[in-house]
This record gives sequence, C-alpha cells and structure tokens, in this order.
Amino acid sequence: MWHVILLGFLGGLVGGNALPHFIRGITRQSYPNVLGSGPVTNLVGGWAALVVAALCLWWADLPSHPAAAFASVSVGVLLIGLFHAGPGAFGRATREPTSTRG
Repeated sequence: MWHVILLGFLGGLVGGNALPHFIRGITRQSYPNVLGSGPVTNLVGGWAALVVAALCLWWADLPSHPAAAFASVSVGVLLIGLFHAGPGAFGRATREPTSTRG
C-alpha cells in the first residue's frame, strides 16, 4: 500500500505542477520555468511532467487501494496548487489592491 500512497502523491504533485506550465505554453504566455519562461519551454516542460505524472499513477496501481490512492493524489494536487497560488518557485511581488473608498 505504501507504493500506492507514495506514487499517487508524486503523480498528483507532478501532474498539478504540469498544468499551469502546459496551459501557459498552449496559450503562448510566459511563465517562470527552470528551462526559461517562454511558451515553448513551458509547453514542453508541462507535457513532459504530464507524461511523468501518468507513469507514476500507472505504476501506483491505484485500483488496489482506491481510498488511499484518492487521498494521496488529492493531497499532492492541493499542495502544489497552494504552492503556485502562494509564493511560487521564484517568488512573486504582490501588489495590494488600492481602495477607492475614503
């Protein structure tokens, strides 16, 4: 069962990380990436990460322990989503919205 939890978590983490890169790549937008921030590098990096995530989830044999698999994949996706919504890999300067009320 530990291989299901570990590979499920890894598959969710890598797959959740792949989505913003792949989407930015196919919409031709820049996004920070280890290989560069251009659309092509994001597309290729996101695609490669989706392939790795699919392999992790396939090797995990998810049907053998469906509850543990669901939980571990969900936690992996949630954690990488919180990471992207928060500081991200390269940090980001946040701008507070200016209030128009007096």
